[in-house]
Amino acid sequence: QVQFVESGGDLVQPGGSLRLSCAASGFTLAGYHIGWFRQAPGKEREGVSCISGSDGNDFYVRSVKGRFTISRDNAANTVYLQMNNLKPEDTAVYYCAKVARCLAVIAGGRNGEFWGQGTQVTVSA
Repeated sequence: QVQFVESGGDLVQPGGSLRLSCAASGFTLAGYHIGWFRQAPGKEREGVSCISGSDGNDFYVRSVKGRFTISRDNAANTVYLQMNNLKPEDTAVYYCAKVARCLAVIAGGRNGEFWGQGTQVTVSA
């Protein structure tokens, strides 16, 4: 059974940092595009970042570019999202998923496979 498990969310102050992890079981992440999404209360889920399974290229939406960094450790079968200089508007539940195209994630696509339960990120003073 395929399972993605997100972790690393927490309550942080504005300007703080967190590193989220997306660990897969029953599925090998290597070679697949993996996206990070988030859903804030009362809002639709939105794509945040994506890492290509073919060449390792990374993609970001404009609101997080320069602050977030996506990476992968194929040996650990895990994808990470390093989030720096967090802002209150980053508050959301963050999810990872296998996606068909990274550009679709950045363009606002919400489709993916193997959604986990998400991890809560709260940015507040």
